[in-house]
Amino acid sequence: MAVTTATSATSATTSAKGRRRAAGPLFVAPFMVLFVLLFLAPLGYAAYLSLFEERLIGGTAFVGLDNYVKAVQDPLLIHGVGRVALFFVIQVPVMLLLALLFALALDSGLLRLARLIRLGIFVPYAVPSVVAALMWGYLYGPDFGPFAQLSRKLSLPVPDFLSDGWMLGSLANIVTWEFVGYNMIILYAALRTIPQELYEAAAVDGAGAWRIAWSVKLPALKPALMLTLLFSVIGSFQLFNEPNLLMKVAPEVISSSYTANLYAYSLAFTGQQVNYAATVSFLLGLVIVIASYAILLTANRRRTP
Repeated sequence: MAVTTATSATSATTSAKGRRRAAGPLFVAPFMVLFVLLFLAPLGYAAYLSLFEERLIGGTAFVGLDNYVKAVQDPLLIHGVGRVALFFVIQVPVMLLLALLFALALDSGLLRLARLIRLGIFVPYAVPSVVAALMWGYLYGPDFGPFAQLSRKLSLPVPDFLSDGWMLGSLANIVTWEFVGYNMIILYAALRTIPQELYEAAAVDGAGAWRIAWSVKLPALKPALMLTLLFSVIGSFQLFNEPNLLMKVAPEVISSSYTANLYAYSLAFTGQQVNYAATVSFLLGLVIVIASYAILLTANRRRTP
């Protein structure tokens, strides 16, 4: 009787484990289906398109890697990638520094109306990038923009924020305004997970607020800072909406190849060069992967004693 009961219990346990194993793939299946249909399939189709060329005579022809050879020698693409790389070097440190300062200030508990301030910093991220670019395009306007009107009333030179020398900084200002709040929320959430015991131990050792921020909070924020940095790499090299909209008000400054992403879009939907656009997109993705890997590799080397 005891043997029968033990056998039944073992069978029930085995059956329950089998059901759990079968349930796992079922829960993952919806994600995998969408991942294949919306990511892998378009990616594979774009890779397929990049190996062909549409010719006036002969139609579509297989050219292998000729499109890639052409792309790496394309001055428009090289200048576009170089421009967004410069944008990344200038804009991202400023944005992350502001996000870090805001997060530390909110976490300090010394600010009055902290919830209202946090919401105010985050609100620009809720504004669609198209709306943000249109709004700042109006503010930058040399004719009817408020900065231009104020300068004229004060008899000062009108700042030309849409000129060639100012354009990259103007774009950086828009993106910073949009994403400081987003990165601040990530850093602030990471600060809230730091054990209170660390602060108490540092206070017992005589550390003040600045020392705690430098020696306790900043080291604990390294993973979150790395995450925001990687997001910034991807976002910077995919810069599109802001220059695409400002191109309407400053066409002599922003061309269709101002950024690599804008160049790929123009090739596909304006120049009808779908195959070459797919090639440019793949190379841009490769640049993003290399830049992200380089940042991760550098961070891991610094952590290794």
